[in-house]
Amino acid sequence: MKITLLGTGCPVAHPRRGGAATLVETAAARVLIDCGSMVTQRLIEAGCRGAALDALLVSHLHSDHLIDFYQLVVSSWHQGRVATWAVHCPETVVPVIEATMAAWRGERELRIAFEQRPTVTGLAVNCDVLAPGRRITIGDLEIEPVLVDHGPIVPAYEFVLRSGGKTAVLSGDTGVCDALIAAGQGADLLVHEVYLHHEMPLIAGRRSAATVAATASYHTLSGEVGDIARRMGAAALALTHFVPPDFDRAALLAEVAQSYDRPIFVGEDLMAFDLATGDVALGEFRARLV
Repeated sequence: MKITLLGTGCPVAHPRRGGAATLVETAAARVLIDCGSMVTQRLIEAGCRGAALDALLVSHLHSDHLIDFYQLVVSSWHQGRVATWAVHCPETVVPVIEATMAAWRGERELRIAFEQRPTVTGLAVNCDVLAPGRRITIGDLEIEPVLVDHGPIVPAYEFVLRSGGKTAVLSGDTGVCDALIAAGQGADLLVHEVYLHHEMPLIAGRRSAATVAATASYHTLSGEVGDIARRMGAAALALTHFVPPDFDRAALLAEVAQSYDRPIFVGEDLMAFDLATGDVALGEFRARLV
C-alpha cells in the first residue's frame, strides 16, 4: 500500500500546499480520499490520472475537502474515464454533490453535444453513504470508516486502510478522539492533521482570540498529536492539514517528539509513503518509515 499526500494545506490558500487530498494505491485499487483545491494537478504530478481512480471518499462536509469535485469529474472525463464515479461520503455531502452536478448540467450537455467523445459514463456519479462500522472493499483494499470528533461538523470520519498485511490511518479533521486511537491500534502509518495554535497571531479585523479558540476546539493541537500516535502504537507519524500552512518546522518536530519517539514526518504535497518497502520519497528526498 502506498499513501501519497496530494494536499497538506487548509482553507488558507497557499502556493505550495493544496487542499486536503490523499491518494491510496495498492496492487488492485486506486482511491482518492477528499478532493480539495489543486487535487487534479497533484494527481497528475503523482503519476495517477483521475480517469484511473476506482473511488472517491469524502471525510466530511467542509469546502477544503470537497471544492474541486466537479473539476475532478470533468478533467477525468477528458482523460478518457469510462467508469461511473463511486463516491463514498457522509449523508451531509450527498446534497452538495447532487447540487453541484445539477448546477453544471447545462455546461456538461454543451460539452457532450459539441465534443462528441465516445462515452459519457465517466460523467455519472453514484453516491454511497458512509456508516460507522460498515467496511468498504475495493480490490485488495479494505476501508473502515470511523466517526471522529470535529465539533459541529457531524458526521466526520477517519479512515482505517488495510491491504497486504499493512494498516494506515487517515485522521480526517478531528480533535483528540479515543475512537480513532482504538480503531488504529498498531498502525504502520498514522496520517494526522495538526493545528499550530501558537502560530496563529491575532489580526485585527481578521482573526480574534475567539476565532483561534473556536477553530482550535475541533482540531488536534500540535502538542497533542504525538500522544495520539503513541497511544495508538503507530510505527510512524505523518503530519498534514497544517493550520496555518506556514510554520516553524523544527519547532513542530521538537514539540511532537516530546511525546512520540518514533519516525515523524512533516508532510508536504506529493510526499509518498510505501508501506510495503518502508520507503518515504518526495522529489530527491528519501527516508525510511522505520
